[in-house]
Amino acid sequence: MTQSSVFFGPVTVEEINTTQIIDGQMARHLGIEMTEIGPDFMTAKMPVDHRTIQRIGILHGGASLALAETVGSIAASYCVDRNSFYIVGQEINANHIRPVRSGFVYATATPLHLGKSSQVWDIRVKNEEGKLTCVSRFTVAVLKKAPLPQ
Repeated sequence: MTQSSVFFGPVTVEEINTTQIIDGQMARHLGIEMTEIGPDFMTAKMPVDHRTIQRIGILHGGASLALAETVGSIAASYCVDRNSFYIVGQEINANHIRPVRSGFVYATATPLHLGKSSQVWDIRVKNEEGKLTCVSRFTVAVLKKAPLPQ
């Protein structure tokens, strides 16, 4: 028995880490990497280091949101026919639960709503011990690509 997936076609961690998280963009600069893909979720990790901490030595809330939006955007983009549609973020919010001083944080995005014109994603960020550090909700618009000129 095959397990159904919310994703449009097959997708691998390796594909995302080489074609979606690329040099010169924020996700690569922050050290974000996709780590796992399931039938209805994607998980990415980010180091808590000199790139992602704030002045008092804890994970910067903006870095948590960058991680959440990265994993949410990538997951959302694989829930549509990428030849015909693309997604753009509309709104993101977060509640920061506990500080993180070192190691990695892991963000898992799961869909709450996959509509024709919008998607809503729940994103949970956890520390290496599996404790919740941030919870985020991310909304994207699904837009039709313009036809190529003939």
